[in-house]
Amino acid sequence: MKKILLLTENFPPKEGGSGRWFWELYSRLPRENVIVVANDTDEGRLFDETHDLNIIRIQLECAEWGVASIEGVRFYAKTIAAIRKLVKQHNIDEVHCGRVIPEGVIARGLKFLSGTQYRCFVHGEDVETAATSREHSLLVKSVCKNAKTLICNSENSAGLIEKLEFETKEKCEVLHPGVDVSRFIPAPPDEAFRQKVGWHGKRVLLTVGRLQRRKGQDYLVEAMPQLLKEFPDLFYAVVGRGECHDELTAMVEQNNLHDSVGIYSDMNDDELIQCYQQCDVFILPNRTIANDIEGFGMVLVEAQVCGKPVIAGDSGGTRETMDVGKTGHIIDCSSPDSLFNNLTKLLKKTSINDTKVDVADYARERFSWVNHVKKAQSLFEQ
Repeated sequence: MKKILLLTENFPPKEGGSGRWFWELYSRLPRENVIVVANDTDEGRLFDETHDLNIIRIQLECAEWGVASIEGVRFYAKTIAAIRKLVKQHNIDEVHCGRVIPEGVIARGLKFLSGTQYRCFVHGEDVETAATSREHSLLVKSVCKNAKTLICNSENSAGLIEKLEFETKEKCEVLHPGVDVSRFIPAPPDEAFRQKVGWHGKRVLLTVGRLQRRKGQDYLVEAMPQLLKEFPDLFYAVVGRGECHDELTAMVEQNNLHDSVGIYSDMNDDELIQCYQQCDVFILPNRTIANDIEGFGMVLVEAQVCGKPVIAGDSGGTRETMDVGKTGHIIDCSSPDSLFNNLTKLLKKTSINDTKVDVADYARERFSWVNHVKKAQSLFEQ
């Protein structure tokens, strides 16, 4: 196997699906073949005391990711020089970039200077958002055209690359994120846990994810008063942190939803898995905002591996996480009224999924990290 340098700002302990994906994948590759270069923070250095992955922390945050400003030029010049030094020091064969911008721009500069090959991960929302800026579009096109491979998290992301004319789909390889099937497993009802989190006697809809408008928690909270008229025992559990926390809390207060909506921002990993196991239905009511989409939706896979049927908005690559109509459903989540109408139809059913299909078996077979790593290793050897 080649000697790889993974360059990514998104890496634990920073929260987010892509960072978790990189940790799960690259920590399963041979230690001697992988160097990770991630952002330097106090929390990151503490995290690095808990594992034995070869990781180097440098400054990867910058307020300006373009090259039209002095700040941006300085950031790229300094970072390219630092990565070039590490590539020589560790005899790196190729660089893997966590995103097209800024990591891909750094790798593009490195290739120009030294010829080092690079592959770039594409998450969907990153390239679509970049398309709104002429400068960023030019940078993305240069990165994509010069990459060895574009590793896309979904067919939808690969389609965006071609649609936006950054590259052809021939350059793209689709590698869906996986799930740890040894940790995310179905479990019998746990009434003690349900009591602890306020779910006793409730029919629980669960959303896990960053608290941001694209994820759609706001519209579902807004729809809850209407939904409660149809389903008085309904409870909406929201797990995550983010910029919309105060807004969501205020919505709960204003609509007197304390007994029917819970916002949990301090769950540890074990409690998070219990939430998946003890909810009734998992929902990611995501929507597209401007050019911001849901690239894939790892949380939908995690819920299914725990045996839970899923519902998601029709944005980005969410339909690729499920067997639509059997293990889950795609619905219009573009407004509170749409959410109410679509959810009412589904929740009135005896079961929202096809009971002939084992949801957990489906997700395990398709998304286990074991299969994911095998596919990744085969790709990296090319």
